Amino acid sequence: MRNNVKKSLTELDQRHFIHPTSSIKQQQEHGPAFIFTEGDGIYLKDNNGRELIDAMSSLWNVNIGYGRKELGKAAQQQMDTLAFSSAFSTFSHEPAIRLSEKLAELAPDGLNAVFLTSGGSESNDSAFKLARHYWKLRDQPERKKIISRQRAYHGVSSGSTSATGIPQFWEMAGLLSTDFIHADTPYELGTAQAIASIRNLIENEGPETIAAFVAEPVQGAGGIIIPPDDYFQEIRKLCDEYGILFIADEVITGFGRTGTMFGLEHWGVVPDMMTLAKGITSGYIPQGGVMVSDEIHETLKEKSEGTLFHGFTYSGHPTACAVALKNIEIIENENLVENSKEMGDEMLNGFRSIKDKIDIIGNVRSLGLLGAVELVEDPSTNKRFSPSLKVAPRVVEILAERGMICRSVTYDSTDIITFAPPLIINKEQIDNMIEILYDSILEVRREKNI
Repeated sequence: MRNNVKKSLTELDQRHFIHPTSSIKQQQEHGPAFIFTEGDGIYLKDNNGRELIDAMSSLWNVNIGYGRKELGKAAQQQMDTLAFSSAFSTFSHEPAIRLSEKLAELAPDGLNAVFLTSGGSESNDSAFKLARHYWKLRDQPERKKIISRQRAYHGVSSGSTSATGIPQFWEMAGLLSTDFIHADTPYELGTAQAIASIRNLIENEGPETIAAFVAEPVQGAGGIIIPPDDYFQEIRKLCDEYGILFIADEVITGFGRTGTMFGLEHWGVVPDMMTLAKGITSGYIPQGGVMVSDEIHETLKEKSEGTLFHGFTYSGHPTACAVALKNIEIIENENLVENSKEMGDEMLNGFRSIKDKIDIIGNVRSLGLLGAVELVEDPSTNKRFSPSLKVAPRVVEILAERGMICRSVTYDSTDIITFAPPLIINKEQIDNMIEILYDSILEVRREKNI
């Protein structure tokens, strides 16, 4: 009976379900890689009864882990009273008001107002539109351009795709929005060279045409790129010098992921705008937002006339807001931000321990529970493997066979394995992760004779 159910679901998946960010060819040839049925803590179970460690928190977002009935109860209670209500035309409700207040309490000083969305792509698109609108209100409508960075990932809607600095995301339909330009990433660069790249772009484009600079505190999909210690201080100075808004994309790095509530706290830098999603509800329901500085909010209040013609049906969705509030309560009550820091240190120590034993491991890094292991032909020179070897993707396949889900990053000929386990993970589970990783890399090393 189980096999018949599996076959039926596989066939239905192939016939009817177009998967996001997936290989359609692979789906049609092999069916879905997994059909998950249950989640508990850091573990997922598929329809074959296999249990796997989810070392990616699904899409970097299941911060409090799977199976938290508290969030289901919060959703049910809200649905029983007010499942949905529009926030258009200044209509409001308590969950959105309370969540906005809570986010202002948690955010860096000076960020006290939020525009609510349904997710990260919407949040970043909203930030870009609000930045351009702000400059129009300030009588500088020529400020339209957004500077992003290579290897950046900001989403897949029109504006956020154009801000994303991974060319594969542009190939499907092209760059859909104008006035997006990309500077060098700090990956393998010092601060001075990376900042010089941005300064050159500003000067070449004309400072008077630049609306904002956007950056992830730690680049996620680009390969867990942790910047040099002085990088964001210099970014803040550069933006202030040219009067450019600084947008921090905290979609992945927010809500404890890096061992602080928000990623930029590591460097003591406050942005002008901050985009949120993912960990705000731990993925239990779609939710996102854009926090803006007091100065931006005051400009909107003082200079706006008529309607702000931007919004989504589910902006301020009451059930999503109620779930977000309960999720944040759990993060705070269970000290998950501190646990992220402590277990992140354990994860990094584990990476370092296997690096000492395997001679194809290059740079290893982690900030909280956001980490990466690079595989290279020669660690002494950082010489990379030929892309045709597909080393990191093969390791990820072996990891899945051995019971752990990770992701590989092969952009720009890199072989990077990324990790973002739920913030509830413990030392024993970290040790198990490291053991599985060690065995899997050794197996691929033998298999490919490298």
